[in-house]
Amino acid sequence: MALAFPTLLEMMSAEAMEPVDMEMDRTQLSADPLPFARSYQLEALEAAIKQNTIVFLETGSGKTLIAIMLLRSYAYMLRKPSPFIAVFLVPQVVLVKQQAEAVKIHTDLKVGMYWGDMGVDFWEADMWKQQIEKYEVLVMTPAILLSNLRHSFFKLSMIKVLILDECHHASGNHPYACIMKDFFHRQLHSDAAELPRIFGMTASPIKSKGGKSESFYWKIIDELEALMNSKVYTCVSESVLAEFIPHSTPKFKYYRHKEIPYALYAHITNQLKNLKEKHELSLKSLDLSQSTSESISRKMMKFFSALTFCLDELGVWLASKAAWSFSHQETDLFSWEKLDVLGDKIVRSFSFEAYQAFASFLPSDPKWTIADDVTYDLDKGFLTSKVACLIQLLLEYRGLKDLRCIIFVERVITAVVIESLLSNFLPKHNDWKTKYIAGNNSGMQSQTRKKQNEIVEEFRNGMVNIIVATSILEEGLDVQSCNLVIRFDPSSTVCSFIQSRGRARMQNSDYVLMVKSGDRNTHSRLQNYLASGDIMRKESLLHSSLPCTSLEIDLQDDDFYRVESTGASLTLGSSIQLMYFYCSRLPSDGYFKPAPRWDKETCTLHLPKSCPIPDVHVEGNVKILKQIACFEACKQLHQIGALTDNLVPDIVEEEGTQELGCEPYDDVQSSYVPVELVKPFCSNDASISYHCYLIELNQNFGYDIPVHDIVLGMRSELDCDIANMHFDLEVGRGTLTVNFKYVGEIHLSSEQVLLCRKFQITIFRILMDHNLNKLEEVLDGLCLGGNIGVDYLLLPGTKVPQRPLIIDWKCITSVLFPCEEYSKDHVDCSLPNWIYTKNGVVCTCMIQNSLVCTPHNGTLYCITGLLGELNGNSFLSLRDGRALTYKKYFEEWHRINLCFAQQLLLKGRRVFQVQNYLQRCRQQTEKESSHTSVELPPELCSIIMSPISPAVYILSRLFHQLCITWRLYFLLST
Repeated sequence: MALAFPTLLEMMSAEAMEPVDMEMDRTQLSADPLPFARSYQLEALEAAIKQNTIVFLETGSGKTLIAIMLLRSYAYMLRKPSPFIAVFLVPQVVLVKQQAEAVKIHTDLKVGMYWGDMGVDFWEADMWKQQIEKYEVLVMTPAILLSNLRHSFFKLSMIKVLILDECHHASGNHPYACIMKDFFHRQLHSDAAELPRIFGMTASPIKSKGGKSESFYWKIIDELEALMNSKVYTCVSESVLAEFIPHSTPKFKYYRHKEIPYALYAHITNQLKNLKEKHELSLKSLDLSQSTSESISRKMMKFFSALTFCLDELGVWLASKAAWSFSHQETDLFSWEKLDVLGDKIVRSFSFEAYQAFASFLPSDPKWTIADDVTYDLDKGFLTSKVACLIQLLLEYRGLKDLRCIIFVERVITAVVIESLLSNFLPKHNDWKTKYIAGNNSGMQSQTRKKQNEIVEEFRNGMVNIIVATSILEEGLDVQSCNLVIRFDPSSTVCSFIQSRGRARMQNSDYVLMVKSGDRNTHSRLQNYLASGDIMRKESLLHSSLPCTSLEIDLQDDDFYRVESTGASLTLGSSIQLMYFYCSRLPSDGYFKPAPRWDKETCTLHLPKSCPIPDVHVEGNVKILKQIACFEACKQLHQIGALTDNLVPDIVEEEGTQELGCEPYDDVQSSYVPVELVKPFCSNDASISYHCYLIELNQNFGYDIPVHDIVLGMRSELDCDIANMHFDLEVGRGTLTVNFKYVGEIHLSSEQVLLCRKFQITIFRILMDHNLNKLEEVLDGLCLGGNIGVDYLLLPGTKVPQRPLIIDWKCITSVLFPCEEYSKDHVDCSLPNWIYTKNGVVCTCMIQNSLVCTPHNGTLYCITGLLGELNGNSFLSLRDGRALTYKKYFEEWHRINLCFAQQLLLKGRRVFQVQNYLQRCRQQTEKESSHTSVELPPELCSIIMSPISPAVYILSRLFHQLCITWRLYFLLST
């Protein structure tokens, strides 16, 4: 295989390069071992120099040192100004720094470090060119290299050594496998291909659960060799390694399984189900798109499953800690595919109420603490026998000086709550400090990379003694002083077993496997894992003289798109990621993130409006239709120039915009107030004059409650162009056509103005935040006087038959409810019908068209009438098919006993906080109309305002639109 390759002298003199034979050049390679290298490390180095190699050795045997010696052997090819580099891939971000530091210590090569949080996804060719010119060894996660190869920022021909740490991950769609299949093996079939030396490292070439036959083990190893185009090197026996590295002693710790009392378990799980159904029911009344509603339901179901798991496996106390953790975890509300504000509140509310349910079964005595009396806690179900076994196990090691222990668990939430338990319990017995580390992909909890690195360093330095961890710490963590590893949950694969065992690096360390008594299957599986190392070693040695099996890959052009000018490539597997990345670079802000949407029913990829190509409709294999659609969309984007020849978005940001993008968004912005609204109020005026404009509202949609006109009162007369304007206003169910009409000047007394302001403040406060307590504080301190700069009135108008009276004073005086004088003069009722409410006994005419609050859930409703056939004894159909009376429903779900079940129910429509259309684009769902009204028992309703016009619910939105129009007019006129 002939390659153009510069010699060291030619690179230093920067003269023209002559082609040399690569095979001949590699014969010039000589090992550059370190003086303290062990015999098996030198053997592995020789094998790696001769051919592509996978080093299969125990954890702690020094595989990284072999890789470093290989880099030293290739160093003369890498030194700058050589165009060549070596790439060191690690599967976990936490390993980037560790492996980079090791290379720096043992070589004089220039080392660069790269991971996703550095923003490398947004680097382009020039930035990567700088890195290649500056560094000789680049340590990174595999997804970064894969992306750079796809965009042709890197080419395999410039990489002399490619090191793949933990290479057992090379399968399926893992970036390791994609690099080898999509690039290495494609070029392997080319005669002109210049390919890097491949060097893989693993403590177990098998990642699966293993098998009973030796042939099964060889089949998996053979597949890895074929994919990596490498042969496995390993030691003849474990005894060779035993001379150099300590091995932990495996021990089985059995616990007798004891379930929490069934009655307790059944009662709590039933409460959790009821809470979940309650909050799912509340979703129906929210103005959310179907996809958002489903996303919230999925997350709530995920939390519900996690809580029932904790209850069953860990006990009531730890389940309560899980619920508390969920209710207080931070959520990035404006990230892609995350919940919106309302959804987050619902999930938090569900979690907090679940916490309260758990807490009600725990002792209320402030002196009581968990695990003081383990037997008592077991009997009561506060802890399970498995957790009690862990506590007992740790206490057995309390005499161990300078403990470094890792407890491996399967789930993130298990790590979180066990850390909480040990932090509560252990300080009573010793000075051990506990922390947890878990991955970020579960959606349950999240830790920053910085935080994880800090905990690892504290563990190394002895500031932290115990880490409760998920599988994230199984790979590569090098802590020589770790002397105890506990598998709280059994390993699911051979690789997991071997790697977690290898974390115990100290001499005479223990590897403790917790197993349920009588669980023969788990015990047998773990025994097989213990024996698997010898079997894999034997099979690798037995087949070491055989060449690699050829890898069969599908090279169909239909699934591969290549830009000839650059070499950038696109596959079905990479198309979805590229499509999402392209859309993420379209215009957006902190409140809107453009993203494609796949409709599997119509087989259509819907693209953001700012995308320059139309939606893509495809046909074909149902399993890969979305990939096909994204593949076609990306090809079209490249063909029209929206993607460059490197297949990256062709979006140029202005320099100022780029600088601003690095700064945090400041929510406090200067506000614009139209000059027409500014006129100081004079308290000496006997009457105040307002120029009145009738805002006629014509609804362009069908709805059973008509809107009424609104009156705008201004201290100054508006310009003619503004006074006669008209526009369409977007509301929840369609649009309203807004027309202005000047109707003259009115004079109001100071008492009338104060009443109008109380009305405005009440309406705006209710629409903005639903905070009735804050509203009461504001109204109590309200008075005319002071130098109020902004003065306007936005009030409900009368119906046409009531004209020429313009202002609906009956609606405005609703803010006075329920004063005694107002209650007496409610309405001329020919046949009064009295009902019981939270305010006391009122006439039915006073509750119709009223604004009420239901204190049991803090929700506001607009009452539109009475339901003539329904009362508390009528039946309500639930989603699960059950039928309950309303009386029974409120008793079960809200623990409320209706005292006046014979009263007719009220028909109410929920009043939502004002929806900010700049913040989140919500879609109206087809099914919403059937859920807009609810049935309410009058005795649960507290009347806030009565009567009230439906028009007031759009006041804030209308006023915002008016201010925008004023500002635009001002800018155009100047």
